[in-house]
Amino acid sequence: MLNGILPDQIFLPIKNKVGFSSINEIRLRANKPIILSIMGQKFFLSENGRTRSLNEAIIASFSMIEEIIFRASECSIYSVNEQIKKGFIVTPNGVRLGLAGNVIEENGFVKTMNTFSSINIRIPHEVKNCSLKAYSSIISDFGINNTLVISPPGAGKTTFLRDFICQLSERNLPYDVLVLDERGELNIGNGLGNFADIISFASKKVGFENGIRSLAPNLIVTDELSEWDDMEAIKYASNSGVKILASTHSDNMESFLKKFAFKEIIDEKIFKRFIVLSMKEGPGTLEGIYDENFNRIMRW
Repeated sequence: MLNGILPDQIFLPIKNKVGFSSINEIRLRANKPIILSIMGQKFFLSENGRTRSLNEAIIASFSMIEEIIFRASECSIYSVNEQIKKGFIVTPNGVRLGLAGNVIEENGFVKTMNTFSSINIRIPHEVKNCSLKAYSSIISDFGINNTLVISPPGAGKTTFLRDFICQLSERNLPYDVLVLDERGELNIGNGLGNFADIISFASKKVGFENGIRSLAPNLIVTDELSEWDDMEAIKYASNSGVKILASTHSDNMESFLKKFAFKEIIDEKIFKRFIVLSMKEGPGTLEGIYDENFNRIMRW
């Protein structure tokens, strides 16, 4: 998945000593040790694999970071500048590189980034059946419940959404699903089944409006709600009779309820189910399922 993007100094010890299947993130910071995130734990990368010893760690450099970004852009930084302006690059197989560096603004708008100093490489994983514990809470004899998946970063919410879409397809349920893949992370691997239409790299506002108008979906699936415009898009879909499965970042239910941007859609009870994930027993740990009144209806 990262062959051809990572230099051999990084790729070979991971491939031969660690294995990409166990890694969630690879973080490179200029003149700092390379860090691997494995099942919620942090390790340094060494020539012999993962280590806790700083003395054995491989140190990232500015040139190493620039080389990875150049390779990830398929040798054309200009071609991915629209993504770079949003702070990331996504490779064709769904690997997202979060970027830090100098931001160039003009009249309040980001033109580009340069002098890259950090990369967070998030490696997507397909975890078959990871949504099944919550499946019957989302799907009932009466149809689909609008559902919001809540989790901290890296705790499996994108993987959950991806698996749920595939579960619908495997059961041949006649729902036309619109996947708004704003960051290019949902549609990886074997795809999203037989009933999904995919709009990639569009804002929630554009994706919801254009998708509902042109594709007439029964269900919209989208990742990482956060902005005020996202809430307007959710209300637009709900008022159009389209069901919603979405996710957002938050440590737990208590912290989610303090997010002011969500107040109106919470008060209007647009979402009927809230699924909370954590890292307690590794990514994707299901903490509980709540109804629209925030009563816990399932716990583990």
